[in-house]
Amino acid sequence: MQAIDSHRPLVLVVDDAPDSIEPIVDCLHRADFRTRIATNGSRALQLANSRPLPDLILLDVTMPDLDGYEVCRRLMQNPVTANIPVIFLTIRNDELDEQLGFDAGAVDYITKPISPPLVLTRIRNHLTLKAASDFLRDRNSYLEHEVTRRTRELSLIQDATIVAMASLAETRDNETGNHIRRTQLYLRTLARHLQGKPPYDAELTDENIDLMYKSAPLHDIGKVGIPDRILLKPGKLDPAEFAVMQTHTTLGRDAISKAETLFGVSASFLRFAKEIAYSHQEKWNGSGYPLGLAGERIPLSARLMAVADVYDALISKRVYKAAHSHAEAVEILRDGSGSHFDPQIIDAFLELQADFQAIAQRFADAEPDAERDAERRRQVFGN
Repeated sequence: MQAIDSHRPLVLVVDDAPDSIEPIVDCLHRADFRTRIATNGSRALQLANSRPLPDLILLDVTMPDLDGYEVCRRLMQNPVTANIPVIFLTIRNDELDEQLGFDAGAVDYITKPISPPLVLTRIRNHLTLKAASDFLRDRNSYLEHEVTRRTRELSLIQDATIVAMASLAETRDNETGNHIRRTQLYLRTLARHLQGKPPYDAELTDENIDLMYKSAPLHDIGKVGIPDRILLKPGKLDPAEFAVMQTHTTLGRDAISKAETLFGVSASFLRFAKEIAYSHQEKWNGSGYPLGLAGERIPLSARLMAVADVYDALISKRVYKAAHSHAEAVEILRDGSGSHFDPQIIDAFLELQADFQAIAQRFADAEPDAERDAERRRQVFGN
């Protein structure tokens, strides 16, 4: 019986006069409606919020504590009851009274004494409209949920793609996972500081900063294609070896472009990854590689990455060099302003140097395992 009852519309009847309530309730019961009854405004508000919610409310205008207009206004202000249609029942038939009712949020206005067939027809019409409205609202809510879910899934796929590619590069390089994490945070710190400031305001949107941050780990993805004898060489590279090392920028861009082809898109979330991988070794004065770009011809993402990458390389110990102090690294970057680096980005770096140092300390590398590194070199070089 409960399952059957749940499909019968529930109408809340609100009237302080019992002789007015009785004929309405009888009429509704004969038409197979369920009813609730309230004889004052406060009780009406309480019953309107009770589960199951009413499908429709018949509301008298004139009541002693809260009149029907105030009850209706409160119902419309409450998100729980705002979508329940309210029909006013009143002996008033003045145009102004009707306008007050509609302004309060009512959907209809019926004068007393009521005509049962008229009341039933009006109720059924408004329940049909409510059902259509509920359907559209539920459908919109479902679609919004689906968009949110699919957007989240896409974001996870993007993140997983970048992490997988970055992890591949990490297995070949003698740099650490903490280097990747630090450079991400340096880049985001710079970008957020410059956000909203010309000439960077158009490009440094929240979305673009997030994509740059996620793309930063791919800056050296091309090193996957560099031979170990060069990549892991403990000493300085000779000119021929350095020429091979320089190709990691092109190899990185090409690898990311192939990934885009697999996704079937030409302009994707990997846009910044390509820029960073290909151009992070360019220099502001045009003396970098692979293209010798200068000034603002170098993509902004790559200019930010250059500062982040060089700072971290300077303060980090490598098999081919000792670590610089933070102060030494700051001076080297300051000296490179306008030659190696975008001067405005260096100005931002100098303002943020304490933040850089804090990131470096928080994500510092563990002490290297000399025995493990020696074994790795023996495997590579055979001695």
